Amino acid sequence: MTVLESPPRAVRQLLGSSRPLSWINTAYPFAAAYLLAGGGVDAALVVGTLFFLVPYNLLMYGINDVFDHDSDLRNPRKGGVEGIVLDRGVHRLTLWAAAGTTLPFVVALLMWGGAVSALVLLVVLAAVIAYSAPGLRFKERPVLDSLTSSTHFVGPAAFGLALTGAPLGLTAVASLAAFFLWGMASHAFGAVQDVQPDREAGIGSIATVIGAARTVRLALVLYAAAGAVMLLAGWPAALAGLLVLPYLASIWPFRSLSDARAEQAHQGWRRFLGLNLVTGFLLTQLLIVIALTR
Repeated sequence: MTVLESPPRAVRQLLGSSRPLSWINTAYPFAAAYLLAGGGVDAALVVGTLFFLVPYNLLMYGINDVFDHDSDLRNPRKGGVEGIVLDRGVHRLTLWAAAGTTLPFVVALLMWGGAVSALVLLVVLAAVIAYSAPGLRFKERPVLDSLTSSTHFVGPAAFGLALTGAPLGLTAVASLAAFFLWGMASHAFGAVQDVQPDREAGIGSIATVIGAARTVRLALVLYAAAGAVMLLAGWPAALAGLLVLPYLASIWPFRSLSDARAEQAHQGWRRFLGLNLVTGFLLTQLLIVIALTR
């Protein structure tokens, strides 16, 4: 029986492709930014959060899983929470499901917002598609791959701010800039573990081009820069800069990692996934303090 002949299995494939472990990574930035910028608990918050929770991730990772199928087959870390190997029989369904679930949310959000928020949302969606889609494949353009990947996660926060119509202050600008640097660092380090399968598949990521060790060192610099930029955010928001310290400590042991042993960076990536939960909790506590002291 094929995937298409088994609806429950097809649904599991779609859910797996959307990376449930990563849902919070895009929904949380939108909701937090929207509320902190003055938005209320309203329809826009609910619809936006739901969109960035599931459909957005299905669009982002579904397109990636369809067009990275060959390299995923060679990647030993695929097949679990870090990403499934999407059955070929569900590729077309995945693309249609991603588009079909995204469109109604996007239409509603465009109607609620203004010109600025519409532009931000369209740029974010363009970055999601361009990262993996044939003919664009930003993921195969070194440096641009990390820039685009970071946009995937900072974009929802930027859209949340824009949707409220509130003016951008120094705290918001510094926070977005720091978040962007953190996103670039995280993507770059994440690419290190895939150096060998990506090279075998002919994928030119930042790590395959400049090498494992240089990529880890670049990630260290970007994490440190993210922490430094947060000093501009003012008190107590500047405390968020301390949250880069665990990431620096986590990837420091891989600073001299050779390309031949690049897969060992997977240990650091597993720690990264856990760190996100811890730092997310700590950031939430800080945001509550900021909200209560405004």
